[in-house]
Amino acid sequence: MNDTRTAPYAALLLRLSLGGLFLSHAALKFFVFTPAGTAKFFASVGVPAELAYVTIAAEVLGGIALILGVWTRPVALALIPILFGAIFTVHGAAGFFFNNPNGGWEFPAFWIVTLLVQALLGDGAYALRAARANIPLTNAYSH
Repeated sequence: MNDTRTAPYAALLLRLSLGGLFLSHAALKFFVFTPAGTAKFFASVGVPAELAYVTIAAEVLGGIALILGVWTRPVALALIPILFGAIFTVHGAAGFFFNNPNGGWEFPAFWIVTLLVQALLGDGAYALRAARANIPLTNAYSH
């Protein structure tokens, strides 16, 4: 049985966490590795270098959208291919555990599951979408 009093806050916590993680990963690619360095890395693992810039943009825009609660469901689903890409190009060959050299696929797979959970839960509390649509926050969970 779902507790409709707390479920919107669970969705909020998940939304904020996922958004923050995506912004952190984008910041790593932008400020530490640099966009050009990230593009070179993508090319070195057989991914078109241009996808590095698309990935950085998706992580920034998706992270912001999740934090604000704007288009939460489609954004959560749209970010999943980035993580599948990470699994199939870098982390999959390193084994399951993320503490393996080159990081395993454990963390990206868990992240995929959390994005699916977010898509199923929806916006949750304090989402701009709920506020914009004038939906009471207690009912935002069911939409």
